[in-house]
Amino acid sequence: MAKKDARNTKGRIVDAAWSLFYEKGYEGTTIEEIVERSETSKGSFYHYFDSKDALLSSLSYLFDAKYEQLMQDMDPEMNSFDKLMYLNHELFLMIENSVPMDLLAQMYSSQLITYGDRHLLNQSRTYYRVLRRIVIEGQSRGQLRTDVSVNEIIKAYAMLERAMIYDWCICNGDYSLYQYSGTELPLFLSAYKAK
Repeated sequence: MAKKDARNTKGRIVDAAWSLFYEKGYEGTTIEEIVERSETSKGSFYHYFDSKDALLSSLSYLFDAKYEQLMQDMDPEMNSFDKLMYLNHELFLMIENSVPMDLLAQMYSSQLITYGDRHLLNQSRTYYRVLRRIVIEGQSRGQLRTDVSVNEIIKAYAMLERAMIYDWCICNGDYSLYQYSGTELPLFLSAYKAK
């Protein structure tokens, strides 16, 4: 039960922080406001995060929560290739509509300069577990190539997603991220479809 409570506390802090970042901006949000909105304590905040800056890497937790919700909503009989497209489309739609670009850019840049955990690459994240499950299923159903390893397919998928987000950020969102991905990702991943 203690682990579940800890996840709930950390999750409440992350949810409150990102909600406030969206409403007030990163610079305009204080730790006190995050603590108040999350109905936790300063002690709890500092138990999970060294500083407000440490919350930047927690964006990956929000992405993971979105993946968990999408997996519950998805038709289990859907083709594995289509599942990958669906997950990408829905995540990029969420990013485009509810994640401030400056925070997304800060999160990505923090991953470049960190000496600690690189949360985006953490293989125990829900993101990687979901991708692994879909790719293994796709290979066993004959929908995805089996002459390429599961890890190689996952790495290619994740790398392309990061590249698209990075490009969208440096282009200041001059185009629709999810529409562009809807065109480009299927072309790229078609190389991994079973013949």
